[in-house]
Amino acid sequence: MIDHENKVKERVYERMDLSCEIEDDDLIRIIDDEIVKEKKTCLLSVRDRERLMTQVFNSIRKFDVLQELLEDDDITEIMINGSFDIYIERYGKIERCDRHFENDERLADIAQRIAALSNRIVNTTVPIVDTRLADGSRVNIVLPPIAIDGPTITIRKFYKNPLTIEKMIEKGSLNWELANFLRDVVRARYNIFVCGGTGSGKTTFLNAMSDFIPGDERIITIEDSAELQIRNIGNLVRLEARNANVEGKNAVTIRDLIKTSLRMRPDRIIVGEVRGEEAFDMLQAMSTGHDGSMCTGHGNSPMDMMSRLEMMILMGQDMPLSAIKKQLASSIDILIFLSRLRDRSRRVLKVVEINGIKEGEINLNTLYEFKERGEEDGRLVGEIIKVNDLVNKDKLHARGIG
Repeated sequence: MIDHENKVKERVYERMDLSCEIEDDDLIRIIDDEIVKEKKTCLLSVRDRERLMTQVFNSIRKFDVLQELLEDDDITEIMINGSFDIYIERYGKIERCDRHFENDERLADIAQRIAALSNRIVNTTVPIVDTRLADGSRVNIVLPPIAIDGPTITIRKFYKNPLTIEKMIEKGSLNWELANFLRDVVRARYNIFVCGGTGSGKTTFLNAMSDFIPGDERIITIEDSAELQIRNIGNLVRLEARNANVEGKNAVTIRDLIKTSLRMRPDRIIVGEVRGEEAFDMLQAMSTGHDGSMCTGHGNSPMDMMSRLEMMILMGQDMPLSAIKKQLASSIDILIFLSRLRDRSRRVLKVVEINGIKEGEINLNTLYEFKERGEEDGRLVGEIIKVNDLVNKDKLHARGIG
């Protein structure tokens, strides 16, 4: 099939008028003509003909081999390790794809086109870039000479229809009791931090929780690459950081965006992820009248996340550690810990309340915790149980909830 594709594509290029933009319908007509010619010299089934049409069109007008993978809703992750090594994640399992790109030059061209979609640049001078597709799917690109075996592209695909809390309950990620608790604390404007490892579903969970935000509020979202899919909010402002140009100038950082968002009259600020010194600015926003703000971060446990936040703040602020701990304890109300378990399922493992300082350390009050009971047919079985009651109920009472 690859030989047929190359032959048809070569003849299509010969017929195209490259001096002007060709419409999709005209391109499809030319491709169809050439496929008919190819069919006369070899046996092509109706299915092969349709597939050949798609492959040639994607190669010329879209993202070549990558386009088919992007359109397959069962694929959640795409890992391209050079032009001949493509791996995909489907239903939580990684498998090798039988397709490949023509060569590294073609793959590098696709990488540059992807970066250009969000006004990013990737080349030998700037060989690493984080960007996104039009649907919000997260993209990381690394080009040679940094990537030794050829251009590397990693894509975390987003659901076309974002997961709701109801769908997460069906999948076993949480239960109705916890969902109702989260609904109440979101509406009562508790500051919430979602943490977990890579691929644990932090952004997806934050999207789902945003459905609990009242529709009459003004929300500002701040991200490195715009991935959040906030729905049902009319007064929504989406901000995206910008990398420095080739001269190392004109960067707009997450810190810059958080600071300017405070002058935009937000009811809540939602930061896609904190990775460094911007954590201090986020905590300042949470503790200065922007209750109900949310954020995510990488952490292997609730306590580990607190330690990482302390280190992030120390990166940008000369403050005593005791003062940082007090800032954390007074800013974040609820911390939700997610994890991807050994059966590839994503679950809420723990929900804790940040309950002040005790003996010089941040006091974590575990509210809900996942208890594993075993395995059935390769899937973990367990349930989320309530461990303790919420101690700080002032915000609930102030809004007549609970």
